[in-house]
Amino acid sequence: MTTKKETQRKKELARLYYMQGESQKSIAEKIESTEATVSRWSKAEGWEAKRAGTNITRPELVNKLLVTINTMIDSVHASNDPMLIGGLADKLSKFAAVIEKLDKKANVVDAIEVFMAFNKWLEYRMSYDKDVTPELIKAINKYQDLYISENIVK
Repeated sequence: MTTKKETQRKKELARLYYMQGESQKSIAEKIESTEATVSRWSKAEGWEAKRAGTNITRPELVNKLLVTINTMIDSVHASNDPMLIGGLADKLSKFAAVIEKLDKKANVVDAIEVFMAFNKWLEYRMSYDKDVTPELIKAINKYQDLYISENIVK
């Protein structure tokens, strides 16, 4: 009989294998457990969503959407169905909106990450550079916020 500590260790190891893209069957074999147990842990702790969130980048997601659009256009044109052709424009506009939101979100995240790194650098530099003052940092933060609100978040 396995102890609670051993089970936790196996579960954590299984999660790590899962996040690396291993199949549940392969994981079960490696940790000497059953596929049903690995599946239960995966569902209970949302491993699939976490893996998707860490493994799929925004450019990959945009590419997948573009491939889906291309496939959809090909199948609609091949069908010669007037109803499908009529609904194509609406579907394409929805996909375009999703892609635009992904691009805009990427810009917001990128800008914020750069601004945060720059602010940390300024705070460190303030410890030895008398020209970097709290007032200067406050002014820079004001303009960073304005940049984000005026140019990115619409």
